[in-house]
Amino acid sequence: MDIAPVILMILVLSGLVTYKGLSDYAFFSKYNFDLDRIRKGEIHRLITSGFLHVDWMHFAFNMFTLYMFAGIVVAISGSFYFILIYLLSIVIGNVLTYQLYSKQQQYYAVGASGGVTGIVYASILLYPDLKLYLFFIPIGIKGYIFAIGYLLYSLYGMRKNLGNIGHAAHFGGAIGGLVLTLIRYPQLFEQQLFLIGLLLIPIVLLLLLAKNNKI
Repeated sequence: MDIAPVILMILVLSGLVTYKGLSDYAFFSKYNFDLDRIRKGEIHRLITSGFLHVDWMHFAFNMFTLYMFAGIVVAISGSFYFILIYLLSIVIGNVLTYQLYSKQQQYYAVGASGGVTGIVYASILLYPDLKLYLFFIPIGIKGYIFAIGYLLYSLYGMRKNLGNIGHAAHFGGAIGGLVLTLIRYPQLFEQQLFLIGLLLIPIVLLLLLAKNNKI
C-alpha cells in the first residue's frame, strides 16, 4: 500500500528522535514529559515527549497503529489537517496528563500515543466501517472496538502505573481527535451520533474515576 509523504515524514522523524533518545540519556531527559520541569516553564516537553519512546517495541506499536489509521485522515481531510490533529492531540494529551498528575512530586512519560489516538479517533469518525485485520486474529475487528479497547487498556495501565508510557495522554489525544474532527465535519453529529457516544465511553469513565480520586 502506498504511504503518503506526510505520514512517512512522521514515521521517520519519530524513529530518528527515538533512536537519539534511546542512545543518549541526556537528550531523553531534556525532551521527555517531566512534570517538575514543565512546572518550571519547559513547555516544549508537551510536544517533544511525543516523539520519544521507552523502547523499540513501544515505538513499533505506536507507529504501526498510526500507519493503519493515518491514510484515511490524509485521504479525506488532507495532509495539513492530519498534521494539525496529530500535533494538537499530542499537546492535548500531555496537558490532560499534567492536570491528572499535577499533585505528584514527580511524573515522567514519553510516547506518541496521544497523537496516534487522535488519528485513530478521527479516522473512525471519518470511516465508521473501518475494519482491522491483525495477524493474530483471523477476522476483521471494527475500528471503534479497537479504539475503545485501546483506551480501556490505557486506563488499566494508568491504575497499575505500567512503565513510563504516557497512558493518560491517550485519552487527551482521543479528545483532540474527536473534537477537531467534529469541528471540521459538524454533520457527523447527525450522521454518527451513536458512534460518538460509544467513543466517549472510556473518556467518561476516566473522568469519573479521576473525579473520585481512583486514578
